[in-house]
Amino acid sequence: MIIKNVNLETVCGITSKLPENDKPEIAFAGKSNVGKSSLINALMNRKSYARISATPGKTQTINYYNINDELYLVDLPGYGYAKVSEQEKAQWGRMIENYLHSSRQLKAIFLLIDIRHEPSANDKMMYEWVVAQGYNPIIIATKLDKLKRSQVDKHVKMVKQGLNLIPGTIVIPFSAETKQGREEIWELTETEFLGKETE
Repeated sequence: MIIKNVNLETVCGITSKLPENDKPEIAFAGKSNVGKSSLINALMNRKSYARISATPGKTQTINYYNINDELYLVDLPGYGYAKVSEQEKAQWGRMIENYLHSSRQLKAIFLLIDIRHEPSANDKMMYEWVVAQGYNPIIIATKLDKLKRSQVDKHVKMVKQGLNLIPGTIVIPFSAETKQGREEIWELTETEFLGKETE
């Protein structure tokens, strides 16, 4: 995907009505400090378009990034951050649930998991919940650059087993530092969800 233009088109808070878009939407979910903003910036070829916060749990909105007037990357609120009140967590949960139920254009959900650690209880809950909504999420195993190359296969296996993934689920190791995995994510998005032929 050659990125020609990027526009943060819509920001939805807890009380906002979700937009009725006419282009495919690809959504990104993950724990608050898993590197979601870094991934979205890497996909958009922008350094800091998606705000990277020093305080995890700051993304309290659903952000729609219009890419080339072709599709939307949808950044969902991060989950599982301990310093947020239970009430706020519940509100974010309702926002995500509302989005998954309401969006007519949602084509795929990418679920981000930190490749260094076994999936947390929150990760497992999110994965099972997305599956229960009728989606088979694609797993992005972030922070790949923090591992030695010899450790990668073992950690991918740990993520697969920890989430008890549906057989055939795609897992893409990704590094925001080296951009490894970026092309794979775009290729999958273009061929599977935009119906494009790869060159």
